[in-house]
Amino acid sequence: MSKLQGVALVGDVGGTNARLSLVNLADGTLSNTKVYSSVDNESLEGVIVKYRQETGAQFENACIAIACPVDGDHIKMTNNPWEFSISQMKANLGLNNLIFINDFTAMSMSAVAIDKSQMTQLGGDKIVDGAPMAIYGAGTGLGVGFLVKVAQKWIALPSEGGHVYVTTTTPREDAILAELRKKYEHVSAERLLSGQGLVNMYKAIATLNGHEVKDLEPCDVTAGAFAATPCPDCKETVDEFCALMGVFGGNLAINLLSKGGVYIAGGIVPRFIEYFKNSKFRENFEKKGRFKDMLSKIPVYVISNGDAGLLGAGAFIRQELGAVL
Repeated sequence: MSKLQGVALVGDVGGTNARLSLVNLADGTLSNTKVYSSVDNESLEGVIVKYRQETGAQFENACIAIACPVDGDHIKMTNNPWEFSISQMKANLGLNNLIFINDFTAMSMSAVAIDKSQMTQLGGDKIVDGAPMAIYGAGTGLGVGFLVKVAQKWIALPSEGGHVYVTTTTPREDAILAELRKKYEHVSAERLLSGQGLVNMYKAIATLNGHEVKDLEPCDVTAGAFAATPCPDCKETVDEFCALMGVFGGNLAINLLSKGGVYIAGGIVPRFIEYFKNSKFRENFEKKGRFKDMLSKIPVYVISNGDAGLLGAGAFIRQELGAVL
């Protein structure tokens, strides 16, 4: 890996908070991580100025992962009032480089920034170095991305793969899908494999079982599944979630022959990782007919590092400045 010197600013900005940190350009480690409320601060530029003042940090380059589309110079955030020009902010802050990337691009890049020993492996063998990787994350939505290596550089391919039609493999899943079609014209994978997806699935399952449909939040569904006396509808929901995550992940692996591994991000799976390990996830991941042998060799890793977005932004800026990852 090419050695760089100094630090760069990295950020992970969502609807509620902006997390800022310094990435060591030589080795990718983070330091001086701080969290700022996007409600209590008028602008992202003001937050960065405040961070400089509080830490005394000196940096000339920055990469910010942001939870909204990045298309051109003007950024208008989806879930908070921040709006700005990248070029103007760069000039105001006196930076050589100011790069904004989508938050799932950063999550994708975290797959090359976090050591495999710090992830949880779910089956498979070893990765093929330099082969394509697939990343998907169930959280508020269902993010999907791919990494491909071109001329010693990892390229994050943007995707809206979470909005493809969901694939079912059993009569029960067909019935759940039919129930959801009564509400949604297009039942995407995200309608099931996300926080709201857990709620959607719970309501469909409770209806199919002839039970009272309660007004639950995603955390209520998982809490009900793992209670001392489990709610049968919640438990079935979590079981179907695990099974369908396997189906979806296997589809991603086939799409790009992701022999560099398939990576699960997002906030849901790490909450019950041991249960997930023993679910039908891996069985369904590999259940691809003539491609079963190939799928059985591809490892799946769960990324549970809370700094994954910052580390991914760090990997992105380091690579842009010449590091070989």
